[in-house]
Amino acid sequence: MRILFGLVTAGMIALPGALAAQETINLTIASSHPTVIPWVGMMKTHFMAKADELLAKTGNYKIEWNEAFGGQLYKANATLTSVEEGITDIGWVFSFLEPSKLPLSQASSYAPFATVNPPLQLEVMEDLMENNEALRHEWEQYNLKVLGLTSTDMYDIYTKTPLKSIDDINGIKLSAPGVLGTWLRGTGANAVDGSLTSFYTDIQTGISDGVLSLALGALPAKLYEVAPYINRFDVGVAFSGAVAINKDSWDGLPEEVQTAMIEAGKYYTVAHGKDLLERHEAALNKMVELGASQDSPVEIIKMSDEQRQAWVDKLPDIAGDWAADLEGKGLPARAFLKAYMDGLRTKGEKPMRNWDE
Repeated sequence: MRILFGLVTAGMIALPGALAAQETINLTIASSHPTVIPWVGMMKTHFMAKADELLAKTGNYKIEWNEAFGGQLYKANATLTSVEEGITDIGWVFSFLEPSKLPLSQASSYAPFATVNPPLQLEVMEDLMENNEALRHEWEQYNLKVLGLTSTDMYDIYTKTPLKSIDDINGIKLSAPGVLGTWLRGTGANAVDGSLTSFYTDIQTGISDGVLSLALGALPAKLYEVAPYINRFDVGVAFSGAVAINKDSWDGLPEEVQTAMIEAGKYYTVAHGKDLLERHEAALNKMVELGASQDSPVEIIKMSDEQRQAWVDKLPDIAGDWAADLEGKGLPARAFLKAYMDGLRTKGEKPMRNWDE
């Protein structure tokens, strides 16, 4: 999308009677999901706000934001192409739904039970995005400049009827976002592809019997209304995407604006990670509160460490299969998987399964 520049009067400079010109830069920022979804809302409250704050310090530039959140311009299946083609200047790219175009970005999705610490995982992914040439190229080849990263809080299974063990999902249909359906392999459950914008209807209409989802998404999507049993397995967190800008739009920005956006993106990533960690428990408790008067009140069923391990043990070598497939296509998947797992372990994590070994 072409960036439009306009001039507005900003204020006085040193010479008497002279006016300094402030450039107004028009940018469209969009998403497939609504702002009630925390990481989308933070695009406005943190990324945009921080960029505005930084630019206001000099007053040389001002961004006029054209907001198109909540699927106004595109849906969840077009988050990458919409930024790539300039339908929006800036957007959240949902990497879960882009396994063919962003294959290395799926590594954490094939390594469940590796970490339950979103801020730490985002630190690892930020380091890889900056220093791993293969990952950086994976995004840049689609005319994208990555500004901020997103992860998830912990995943659990939300169902119409309560579970007593992981064995109880054998034979049932569970909605899951994109590649996370692989976490159900070996369990006997049938994965139904979907996203937060479709899960409620899928369960309500019987397309699925429940969902593999995260608390901070399930709460605003009101999944507890149709799947009141939150079977808490703490499966782990996964890298989910990035706030990115169209490279043509990026190249047309003044250096000061680019610098502000890079800093705003880092601020967004850190704040988002902390938000995921701090609000996970609060979101679970809020669903119990809001669903207390339902015909089937919301109930959290805490699964034992033995049941979590039982799930891990049921899983085939999904990471190895993923890596082997990509290696056959000439991509350094094994090296990238090791870099990701090493990054977690270096920061003190103890994965329940070392997927790179």
